Amino acid sequence: MNSTLFLQSDSIDPYLIYKTMLQNNPVYWDETNKIWAIYSYEDCVSILKNPKAEILDVNPGNKQKLNKTALEILNNLTRLSNGIQHEISKEIAMLLFLKMKSVDINSIISQLIKNNLVENKIDWVNSVCKTLPVLVVLKSFGFEEKDCEFISTQIESLVKIMLPQKTEEQVKSINKISEQIFSIAEKQLSSLRFFESLSPKISESNSLSLDEIKTISISNLIGLFIQSFDAGRGILSNSLLQILNNKTFSSKQEIEKSIIETLRFDPPIHNTRRIATEDIPISGSLIKKNDPILAVLASANRDPKKFENELKFDIERNNNAENLTFGIGPHMCLAKHFSIHLTTEALWFLFNELKTVEILENNIQYEPMINARLPKAIWISLQ
Repeated sequence: MNSTLFLQSDSIDPYLIYKTMLQNNPVYWDETNKIWAIYSYEDCVSILKNPKAEILDVNPGNKQKLNKTALEILNNLTRLSNGIQHEISKEIAMLLFLKMKSVDINSIISQLIKNNLVENKIDWVNSVCKTLPVLVVLKSFGFEEKDCEFISTQIESLVKIMLPQKTEEQVKSINKISEQIFSIAEKQLSSLRFFESLSPKISESNSLSLDEIKTISISNLIGLFIQSFDAGRGILSNSLLQILNNKTFSSKQEIEKSIIETLRFDPPIHNTRRIATEDIPISGSLIKKNDPILAVLASANRDPKKFENELKFDIERNNNAENLTFGIGPHMCLAKHFSIHLTTEALWFLFNELKTVEILENNIQYEPMINARLPKAIWISLQ
């Protein structure tokens, strides 16, 4: 029996593991790791929608020794909060999304390709995927060029704030970078006219001080940077691989359908964790209070009870959009539509403008992560 927890870098095809578990142990207690693993679509939905299954505290009692600024960012993120705190931070995060201005994605990706193209070759992941989504978010809020450059080059280190386990070196880097990025975000958010008028309204409706609202808002603006890096990088990488493999790039509509099917067939995020705050009966098993839970979204996305002919990459399947990659229920990722739109625009520019795009690698290597399957690099040639 394979462990329910494994590094994606160590697995050639994790879907073989998921298929076996889905068939034999769709709700499985992993005695070694002391965690419940949920593999079926129906049961994953049940867990994600269950208010008794809450987000885990990734830094209980600040054991990781984050400084004040880093701790404020972490504690106020919508993705990591529960209850009323989640409702407040989600309201603020949604307002931030609504205030994002449209930017010219084509000009940004064109410049990134121009800056990193060497002899008609480029590393798609490190040259575009890790930078484009963050730059689009930054520019949509009007950040100055020097601030865009600083944050986009440092965000990969700050993203480690989400890890439940961090090295001393990672914590040191997070503490240093978080103060700088928080200061930049605070300055820019305070200069935006919409925030000056919205802040008192949010404060009054939630009985919080203006300073508290400001801290939550800045933290969730930074959360947008983190989400855009996480989700954006993975979707841009995995979608390119599937589109090239299946040759589905004849129109923008076909590319968008391919991206949505990639989110089902080969998603960047493979699992998410919860903890039971009370006993939860599920499919003949009993998840006990305080038991940790692993919802294996990538397995649920290939559940034959939900998706017909689940092992085929089919952009015309009528329910592909019902994949669980962005979650479902109160903690569904707010970056879903933004990420799909951004990826559609970027990949359509790539295939429409450059015409000939070819992959130069036969064996893609993946990052050593448990929850996400992210290519380390994808070298392509452009003509």
